[in-house]
Amino acid sequence: MKNFNFYLKAILFCLFIPFFNSVEGQIRREVGNMILEDVPEIPEDISSRIQQYQNTRSASFADWLPNDGGILIATRFGNTSQLHTVNSPGGARNQITFFDEPVTNGSFSPSPDHNGFLFTKDIGGNEFDQIYWYDMNTRNAEMLSDGASRNFGMSWSNKGDQFAFTSSRRNKKDFDIYISDMKSPKVATLKVDRGSGYWVAVDWSPDDSKLIVIQYLSSTKSNSYILDLKTEGLTQINDAKTEAVFLASGWDKTGKKIYATTNMGREFNTLVQYDVSSKKIEYITDDIPWDIDEFTTNTSRTKAAFTVNENGFSQLYVMDIATNAYKKVPNLPVGQINAIKFKPSKAELAMVLNSTETPGDVYALNLNSLKMTRWTTSEVGGLDTSLFPKPELINFETFDKVDGKIRTIPAFVYKPLNVEGPLPVMISIHGGPEGQHTPSFSSFYAFLANEMGIAIIAPNVRGSAGYGKTFLKLDNGFNREDSVKDIGKLIEWIENNPDFDKDKVAVFGGSYGGYMVLSSMYNFSDKLKCGVDIVGISNFVTFLENTEAYRRDLRRAEYGDERDPEMRTYLESISPTNHVTEFKSPLFVIQGANDPRVPASESEQMVKSIRENNGKVWYMLAKDEGHGFRKKENSDRMTEAVAVFLQEHLLDE
Repeated sequence: MKNFNFYLKAILFCLFIPFFNSVEGQIRREVGNMILEDVPEIPEDISSRIQQYQNTRSASFADWLPNDGGILIATRFGNTSQLHTVNSPGGARNQITFFDEPVTNGSFSPSPDHNGFLFTKDIGGNEFDQIYWYDMNTRNAEMLSDGASRNFGMSWSNKGDQFAFTSSRRNKKDFDIYISDMKSPKVATLKVDRGSGYWVAVDWSPDDSKLIVIQYLSSTKSNSYILDLKTEGLTQINDAKTEAVFLASGWDKTGKKIYATTNMGREFNTLVQYDVSSKKIEYITDDIPWDIDEFTTNTSRTKAAFTVNENGFSQLYVMDIATNAYKKVPNLPVGQINAIKFKPSKAELAMVLNSTETPGDVYALNLNSLKMTRWTTSEVGGLDTSLFPKPELINFETFDKVDGKIRTIPAFVYKPLNVEGPLPVMISIHGGPEGQHTPSFSSFYAFLANEMGIAIIAPNVRGSAGYGKTFLKLDNGFNREDSVKDIGKLIEWIENNPDFDKDKVAVFGGSYGGYMVLSSMYNFSDKLKCGVDIVGISNFVTFLENTEAYRRDLRRAEYGDERDPEMRTYLESISPTNHVTEFKSPLFVIQGANDPRVPASESEQMVKSIRENNGKVWYMLAKDEGHGFRKKENSDRMTEAVAVFLQEHLLDE
């Protein structure tokens, strides 16, 4: 009944204000929460051109308001996204939270006795989210969690008198499942404390006697269980001996069947039905050769909806639970669909639609007429978004073969409209590494294309999600550098395409994409003009040793265990900090000081090493951000500085 999404969040960034210091030959600015080194002033022509593009916004769906009162959304009018109510389609957005830190989620209690919702908020991007209760009667928020641990995954009981959640409070390392009662919501009872992975409560059985819980171990392995709340016994649903993804999503109305997505015995995540008594699994969507993403049911558990990731674009399906018959919803915009949730009282389904021409906005689908109603219309800074670059899906040949044929890698190409080539290129590499570039609204891409004449190519190299479990595993362990080789083959494809200028190629990426930037900068140093590394891994050994303890085992499953001598030697051999003498082109490094995933020390040691080798590097550090910059003033200044960097090092030189 509830949605569960493990994909990492998108990245936004940085600020600077004039103040000069000279530190060991670098130009250093330190004002407020920002530290900048060797970053020049923003020229007036760039700041004026980019202003419109920085004044777009989007809306995300949080929940339906009780008693058909409207919807709860997150959107930004000031420096951070906050929660708003909208009482009718197209109605005013009424802000109800006013924090310095972003608030983007909220879930109402189903009980009429509790008029309010749960939400989470961290401090400065440190990701130690705390659970809060927002009382709609008093319009006040109160912290319910301990103030020190990381908390997420709140799931209401059907009665709305209890909620389950995940927390690291026991030892700050393991993620356990707790339950709180609304009679004393600050008191949490530990229910699952097995360690090993992320344990998350997904859905309560119709009589609230049981919980579906997930144990997430890696992008290629997850288990699902039934937790008996009376005996606290756990019964595993999937085969424990089989390495596969098995993500249970919700119960049917009888409490005898469970819906889940799994790639067990399949290449893609497929929707299945599990019979609790017989323990048999029925595959439902075998005719859909793509991953099933989100799945949700209505309150009465008679209807379901799910999304499909079809080659990077979302498709929406609705399903009758009595028969498991489903159909695709026609005539939806081409783009991304997320945050699907049924209205408790009517046959309507809320969702967020996002395309390359429209930022995320909230819509509702009438399940009977299939008519769409638009609830929000987000501003686009007065821009004509029909002139934004359109994604073109291409497949380029890489270095190895599959079944005797050369493997191809998918990529999306964004070209400036009505501009003659050859075009300078920015290769934009997603993070994860189990992420996937999916075309969506990007005013940043539009600015680079429309105002600077830069083409953007966003590849989904091996290891990306969305193309089956075999493709997902191709970069694991000792195969890590094979994904970097894919970038090398993309550069060759650019060189052989007359639409692009082979002498003007840059790389750009965040998180694991930042590592890919750094690795590309030394592996293909003679072919790249410059690179932008955002919160990137510079040394796998120091990263694994210093990332937050609760993340280490999860990342070791992907990158390899640095405690193994052979793997440690390999990780050191491919780490960019050990190849600084091979860096020949300018680099821009951007980092949040509070990053729990890729610590700021990863960026600091990269910058230090390059400078010691007399390389050219710009550096930005935000003291009030973490793994990506979420405050508008920071992200605005970051995009301005990136534009200046690309103008100076990609276009002018």
